[in-house]
Amino acid sequence: MANILVVDDELGIRDLLSEILNDEGHQVELAENAAQARAARQRTRPDLVLLDIWMPDTDGVTLLKEWLSSGLLTMPVIMMSGHATIDTAVEATKIGAMAFLEKPITLQKLLKAVEQGLAKTIARKPAVLSAASRPADLALEAIMTGGALPEPVDLGPQATQSFLLEKPLRDARDEFEKAYFEFHLAKEGGSMTRVAEKTGLERTHLYRKLKQLGVDLSRGKRSS
Repeated sequence: MANILVVDDELGIRDLLSEILNDEGHQVELAENAAQARAARQRTRPDLVLLDIWMPDTDGVTLLKEWLSSGLLTMPVIMMSGHATIDTAVEATKIGAMAFLEKPITLQKLLKAVEQGLAKTIARKPAVLSAASRPADLALEAIMTGGALPEPVDLGPQATQSFLLEKPLRDARDEFEKAYFEFHLAKEGGSMTRVAEKTGLERTHLYRKLKQLGVDLSRGKRSS
């Protein structure tokens, strides 16, 4: 899953995008202005940035130019605005933004833009991973890049799993996520609370994700 930075001065927008992206399994960092966005970019390299154009301190286009001139525009940036003109959107894409989303942002357009942006991020990553990488990370990286999986993929001391890569990206990702959650459910005896803690998802988000993936919630429960 990806690390996504959301930069927007509207609390409601930040909360909405955070909830949607968390439901998709991504880690989300929030910034309400350019100063916080700069600090977040210095701390870590996000895989993708959702950047509002109109902000009180420094507008998004200016921040985009700043990152470009300082060599920090190393990740895909999707611009957002409810008031920007076509000229502003064109300027942002010329500077280096990969897409522009007009507010109110629909779920379908958001997820499509994020998926396309993350595909660009993955294309920049080295094909060979460190031998110290966790097996689950190796599996996910291979699924996302279309590369070869270790044979078999070890998901832990109690399970092994392999995946077919000749599938659409979303199908392959869903297959991996389903196996991942089924493994943790079995390991934690079906405890949603412990699985939520292990996977870093809120319990309500986890439940919705499991239902979406078609995970049998009774499989991991220990008999009394």
